[in-house]
Amino acid sequence: MVRDNVLSLVGIAKKANKIASGEYQTETAVKSGAACLVIISSEASGNTRKKFQNMCAFYQVPAYLYGTRQELGAASGCQYRAVIAVRDPGLAKAIEKRLAEVMSR
Repeated sequence: MVRDNVLSLVGIAKKANKIASGEYQTETAVKSGAACLVIISSEASGNTRKKFQNMCAFYQVPAYLYGTRQELGAASGCQYRAVIAVRDPGLAKAIEKRLAEVMSR
């Protein structure tokens, strides 16, 4: 049930136009300082994972491995997405709180 809450919050962020989805948009959001949270699909390739984990560590943006490419894509209004960035601080904190609940289980 908590898993659905994470994805529904991502959907709310999408409707509020506070999502950068896909590798290029997410990279731009992180490097410009607009990203507050990055979610990387657990199905993302090793290179994509490493690239975004290192980038997020450098720019001090929290990054989480979560969900499948299809789940992230559906929540962000696309078919498949390996990585998304949340650009709203309030929504990012809410999503991060839900992700912490999931990770602690």
